[in-house]
Amino acid sequence: MLYWLTQQLTDINSGFAVFGYITLRSILGALTALLISLLLGPWFIRRLVQQQVGQPIRKLGPESHFSKAGTPTMGGALILFSIVTATLLWADLSNRYVWVVIVVTLVFGVIGWIDDYRKLVLQDSEGLPARWKYLGQSVGGLAAAVFLYWTADVPEATELIVPFFKDVAIPLGVFYIVTTYFMVVGFSNAVNLTDGLDGLAIMPSVFVAAALGIFAYVAGHAVFSDYLALPFLPGSGELAIYCGALAGAGLGFLWFNTYPAQIFMGDIGALAVGAALGLIAVIVRQELVFIVMAGVFVMETVSVILQVASFKLTGKRIFRMAHVHHHFELKGWPEPRVIVRFWIISVILVLAGLATLKIR
Repeated sequence: MLYWLTQQLTDINSGFAVFGYITLRSILGALTALLISLLLGPWFIRRLVQQQVGQPIRKLGPESHFSKAGTPTMGGALILFSIVTATLLWADLSNRYVWVVIVVTLVFGVIGWIDDYRKLVLQDSEGLPARWKYLGQSVGGLAAAVFLYWTADVPEATELIVPFFKDVAIPLGVFYIVTTYFMVVGFSNAVNLTDGLDGLAIMPSVFVAAALGIFAYVAGHAVFSDYLALPFLPGSGELAIYCGALAGAGLGFLWFNTYPAQIFMGDIGALAVGAALGLIAVIVRQELVFIVMAGVFVMETVSVILQVASFKLTGKRIFRMAHVHHHFELKGWPEPRVIVRFWIISVILVLAGLATLKIR
């Protein structure tokens, strides 16, 4: 909206042309989302407390978590509002990539909201039944995949790019839809599984979003993409504004979610953020690099899979408790130590992913 306004004002004063730069609008998107989160956060927390939307704590979890019972949840709504508002203000709204990511964000946010609402307000311990949650995620993921496949305007948009090799690109054809589906649904659930400690999920999301913003900018820039031997994907650069907004909203939310948390993200935030990150990685053709950068989410998911498989096959558990962050808690690590060390791992993995920009 503001981007459109500055375009109109350029005819009056050429100085407004500076807002045409994606880099500036990405920064403004991040700052806008950050300010919205910081300004609305206290009011939002008070509203959740008044509505008694508090987090239930599993009796089987670490004892240190029992004191968190009743902490306001569904804070992901604040993240999504900040992201969408900032993106609508600063992105080019004629760009189809912007809209498909916004729609997926909102669809997965609604799925998470229903789950949280049933658990926290209706006191239904099951929440949204798994089969209905998975069905909603599948419909959202498949719809986005089919849309992107049928609107692809260059061959590179549906090719699998292999890191470290300049000329290795595998045409996916219809398997592009399958890849997109698993990236969106898979990482939606992966971020949700990671969201178990104060700030544990949101900060890696911020790191990954910032890195994806760089990939989006390069992919949408003809000169830079050619220089770095990456596919040129017209229009994908606008996703840098969304990534900036996600990073800003995440930092604003972390102000209240840092240990000891005043508010939790809930499924409404985790499912939506994970789906959006997975979808952006697909659009900018960096699925393999994204899996590395999002390694903390992958590690958390794999720990659950291994724990369940091991117990069913051998009757023994690999970890003291899944998810893996609980394993380290039960080994005696204080919660802040687990969180910060996972953040450090996330930074290292994101930097490794960014290194592939030049190492080809």
